[in-house]
Amino acid sequence: MSAIADVARLAGVSKSTASRALSGRGYVSESTRERVVQAAAELGFVVSSNAASLVTGQSRNVGVVIPFINRWFFAEVLDGIESALISSGYDLTLYRMSPDAEQRRRVFDYFLVRKRVDAVIAIGIELTAREVDKLQSLGKPIVGLGGPIDGIPTINIDDVEVTRMATELLITLGHRDILHLGGDLDEQLDFRVHEQRLAGYRLAMASAGLEAHEKVRAVPFDVPGGYAGALQVLADPRLRPTAIVAGCDEVAVGTIIAARQLGIQVPSQLSVVGIDGHSLAPMFGLTTFEQHPAQQGALAVKMILDEPQAPAADAGTRRTILPVTLSVRTSTSGPPTARAAGAA
Repeated sequence: MSAIADVARLAGVSKSTASRALSGRGYVSESTRERVVQAAAELGFVVSSNAASLVTGQSRNVGVVIPFINRWFFAEVLDGIESALISSGYDLTLYRMSPDAEQRRRVFDYFLVRKRVDAVIAIGIELTAREVDKLQSLGKPIVGLGGPIDGIPTINIDDVEVTRMATELLITLGHRDILHLGGDLDEQLDFRVHEQRLAGYRLAMASAGLEAHEKVRAVPFDVPGGYAGALQVLADPRLRPTAIVAGCDEVAVGTIIAARQLGIQVPSQLSVVGIDGHSLAPMFGLTTFEQHPAQQGALAVKMILDEPQAPAADAGTRRTILPVTLSVRTSTSGPPTARAAGAA
């Protein structure tokens, strides 16, 4: 394998100039840089990231801590992070966090502290004060994504507000018998997503003077969970609402599948609204509030790359609440009674 000395000799420059040209650090004229790059290409020379990190003190590697890699939201965020890092010339090391306390301790006490990473992004993980202290001991940028974390900048949507808006959408359409099909409060995700989305539903119902406490069902937060939960409710005409606010798009898709199986027309007999902006939403004509997780991941990367220039006093206090986007499709309309009255 060719060495930097060979590249320098072919380009007619010193080894230090060749090194600066290939690392992008330090001034080198554009013509010299092009000559060095051409020489490296001809010789098949590849800059060693480990060697570069010894010189610059940077590994150009970001540690990403995540609880799941096979769930839609987390996969989308990770895709956004990876794309943004690659575009900026960075690599990532992924640490999947299991419920095991010892494994979690090893990630924070050993891997993130002792391994060479330039920054850390925590996705959907509610870090403890001890874990924040450990990460801050790195002296490198840290960003949390999914909810507020004391001591570090974070990015998230307002789960209470987005569910309030989803419920108010149905109320505005004329619905009064509205069911919330959400996650089980005994199986909470970090940042209490199930609890917050239920709170948003109840807030909207109370503001409209509607009873909400008896119109709540807890289901697993996925398509099969939405399907099974909706099947139980919709199969009994006495329980059947005119509209359903799903805790997430996957639950909403399961609801639409259950309705179709029972011969219930969406939206003429049942309106369904979701939250997230899942890739399945357009296929099922689902009206949903999109939270753009890939864009959240890209923003997290921008924040860690910009962090060295940010005022130190602001670093741990910034909380970025991102807006959601309403996409109206064919799963929502006015309730059957309102349409019948209009026709009469």
